[in-house]
Order: sequence, then C-alpha cells, then structure tokens
Amino acid sequence: MTYCIGVSLDAGLVLTSDSRTNAGIDNVSTYSKMHRCITNQDRCLVIMSAGNLATTQGVIQQVRRDIQEGKPHNINTMGYLADVADYLGEILVNLIRKHTETTGFVPDATLILGGQIRGRDPNIYMVYPQGNYITTSEETPYLQIGESKYGKPVLDRFLTRSTSLEDAAICSLISMDSTMKSNASVGPPIEVLIYQRDHFDSPRHYKFEAEDPYLISIRHEWANHLNNAFRAMPRLESHAHPNGSLHIF
Repeated sequence: MTYCIGVSLDAGLVLTSDSRTNAGIDNVSTYSKMHRCITNQDRCLVIMSAGNLATTQGVIQQVRRDIQEGKPHNINTMGYLADVADYLGEILVNLIRKHTETTGFVPDATLILGGQIRGRDPNIYMVYPQGNYITTSEETPYLQIGESKYGKPVLDRFLTRSTSLEDAAICSLISMDSTMKSNASVGPPIEVLIYQRDHFDSPRHYKFEAEDPYLISIRHEWANHLNNAFRAMPRLESHAHPNGSLHIF
C-alpha cells in the first residue's frame, strides 16, 4: 500500500508521497511514487501512483517512450491538463486489460496528475483504473490515493484554496505522519514537491528519510500539541448533571 496527496491552491501545488511498496515482517521494500516528467519549458507535470507496481511502472515507461519517440500524442503536445489525464487513463486501462486477459489477475492502479501548462491554471487530477478522472474543487482542494483514511481529518480541518504553499506542505506531512502512525504499509522516504504558480522550471523537492530531523520534529511537535489540546478539554465532571436515568432491561 502507499499514500499520496495532491493539493491545489491559489498559489500553486503541493504533492506528497511515501515510498513503501511492501511491509512484511522481514521484508520492507521502497520505491518512489513521485515521477516528474521530462517536459517542454511551457509546462511542469508530475505523476504520483498507488496500486500495482508493475502497472504504474508500465504507465511511466509508456509516457517516457512516447516522448522519446516523438509520438504526436504525448504529454508535450497537449494543451490542457484534462487531455493529459485522458491520455494517462488510456494507457492505464490498456495495461490493466492486457494483464487481466492473459493472467486473470486485475493489477489495478490509481494515479494523481499535478501540474500546469502555460496559459492555464495549475491543477490536480486523480485518474482511476477505469480511465476516468476527477479534479479538485473550491470545497475540496486536495485529492488522495492509497491508504487515505487516517490522514484525511487534518486535511479537512486546515486546507483551503487560500492556504499558503508552506502551510499546505506542513499539513500534508502531518497527514502522512498520522497515516504512518496507524498503518505500517505506509512509510518513508517521504517526498514533497512544492510548485509555485507559473514557475515551470523550479519546483522545490524534498526527500525525508525515516530519521530526518525535520520529519521527527514535525512528528513530535504535532503529538505534543495534540496532547496539550486533549488535556485542555472540558472535563465531564464539570458539566451539569445529566437528566434522566439509565434504563436497565
């Protein structure tokens, strides 16, 4: 399992992913789930993946091959991010169908596409195994794939379209740490890419290993503040005595 978050903001994009692909008792494997595409100077495109590793690798390889071979239909020839999402969906569906027909096994995968093409707004798309996709909205400025449930509450509480890139990155790291706390199938290295609107060639990329001091400080500070908030909650005994009595059957 894995966990990836894509956040679409007024100021740009924040993309966050873990790197765990397997977490057995005596076998932990890691593989980067964040792929920055080689593109023209008028665009910046990043793909994150969750699901069957062979399928996601196959998608990335096909994307790169189409660029190298100068295919008329590749991520550098499209004028809209939605067209790129459609293109990724086609590749994904074809790969899944190919392996399903030959083996009977369904190697599903889900993708997050984030980026900007000059003249368009930056945005985030989630591409499903069936080839269709959704995008972010004013009410929900983020999308998740993989083990998403543990890290969702903090995103819901703090993220809006007007959130700064720095704050969104910190919020995403807290979401990732909350997920790692509850699920061993999500783990470091953790990658964060911060893309500022209209800055196509200079996204900030960070990679945090398990013992990275900054990642540890985020974990400890968040835990301390949560503990302090919990201790500050009003006590039940200070509340007015409840009305009614317990009915015993």
